[in-house]
Amino acid sequence: MTDTRGPKPPYETYGGEQPAPQPAAQPYHPPQAYPSPQGGGAPQPGAAVRRPRTGARTTPRTRKARLRVAKADPWSVMKVSFLLSIALGICTVIASAVLWMVMDAMGVFSTVGGTISEATGSNESNGFDLQSFLSLPRVLMFTSVIAVIDVVLATALATLGAFIYNLSAGFVGGVELTLAEDE
Repeated sequence: MTDTRGPKPPYETYGGEQPAPQPAAQPYHPPQAYPSPQGGGAPQPGAAVRRPRTGARTTPRTRKARLRVAKADPWSVMKVSFLLSIALGICTVIASAVLWMVMDAMGVFSTVGGTISEATGSNESNGFDLQSFLSLPRVLMFTSVIAVIDVVLATALATLGAFIYNLSAGFVGGVELTLAEDE
């Protein structure tokens, strides 16, 4: 494709130099929003007089927006609640293991187990053995079962809650939030 507009000045071509700015004959004076009164000290009738504002704000204003949560997507609620309940289940298993180890190191199981075996024992049997019943593998198994049940129930209840919220938001419009810009 050829350019039929004629030759270009050197500053419009690639790599050309920019022309030097022409010196202005007079300095530039921007237009004034409030012109000063002509001819002395007294303002002319009908002329605008600039007065300082006494209640002017010096801090910038905080922008605020009012938003409404009209719908919660049940699929995203289910994914988030599933991940959060898995994290809660893992924390539950770890916390119960740490608590069991601390109580075992303090001798709680041996002391309470000895008291229970004396109270439930007879001449022919030793009684109930609390230490074998509350062993670490058994406690962790029980805690893991509880954690799995918690994951299933929490995920199902959060998803059901999203459906119920969507139904009620259709009637009343949803939850309104006011968000402010952080300064």
